[in-house]
Amino acid sequence: MKAAQRGVAVVLAMSVVALATMAATAIIIPQSIWMRQNQLTNEHVQAQVMVQAGVDWVRAVLSDDRRLSNVDHLGEAWALRMPVMPIEKGELAGHIDDQQGMFNLNNLMQDGKISATHLVRFKRLLALLSLPAALADALVDWMDADSAPQPQGGAEDEYYLGLTPPYLASNRPLTDMTELALVRGFDSAVRARLRPFVTALPRFTPINVNTAPPEVLAAVIEGLGINGARTLVEQRQRAYFRDDADFLNRLPEGAVAEDSDVSISSDYFMATLRVTRGEAQAQGMVLLARVDAGWPIIIWRKYL
Repeated sequence: MKAAQRGVAVVLAMSVVALATMAATAIIIPQSIWMRQNQLTNEHVQAQVMVQAGVDWVRAVLSDDRRLSNVDHLGEAWALRMPVMPIEKGELAGHIDDQQGMFNLNNLMQDGKISATHLVRFKRLLALLSLPAALADALVDWMDADSAPQPQGGAEDEYYLGLTPPYLASNRPLTDMTELALVRGFDSAVRARLRPFVTALPRFTPINVNTAPPEVLAAVIEGLGINGARTLVEQRQRAYFRDDADFLNRLPEGAVAEDSDVSISSDYFMATLRVTRGEAQAQGMVLLARVDAGWPIIIWRKYL
């Protein structure tokens, strides 16, 4: 009998130990997870701070660049791809892109009305990229104030209200390029094809002929053509265009550019930064505008 009681006591003791172990594990594991999550959160916050510091560094670079020269070209310090820079417990990477080397989609609207000249140029760019011209009509309908759809692929409120979920046309200039996802025909493949060549800036901007790709030059300059544009790009790699007159003098016969459509400097730049710290990562995109010789201002920013 005593032996049986001792056996029961042993089993109870083992059960108590097992329950205690389970309880301790139940406490330790969530605590460990919380500590890990807290560590990752701290690392992410620190990474975001580093991204913001990187933006200030970009602003300083662009400010110094404007102070030294009014000409912007791809041989300058801002245009060089930043090598991955080691930082405490991680690394910083990023680059600066001249937004005036791209076709400004907001140039399609002037004083709330469609600019026929820039609509023709955008359709020319679409053709060079093997994209349908109807995309241009859909885009100007998205931005113009009226409710009459354009003849080829246009879309106003009636079209967008028939979607799921329904929404209205914007009837204003684009804020940034992500808005294109809402416009008829601008699916992910189209947006990816357009991305290196178009931008959305808050005011009318000329093309910087020192940074624009051949496709944009050919679209904006009447009579140039893609081959003539590629020749100009090859020439500027040897010697960038020092002023508007230098560029106009190097245009091939038959090519015509208005002074207001071209420039050899830029005011708008996009900074893209990525910071990795430990296992956390933070990214940021910032549209910057240089105002005279002052510190570049932030038009918008996105931190991830």
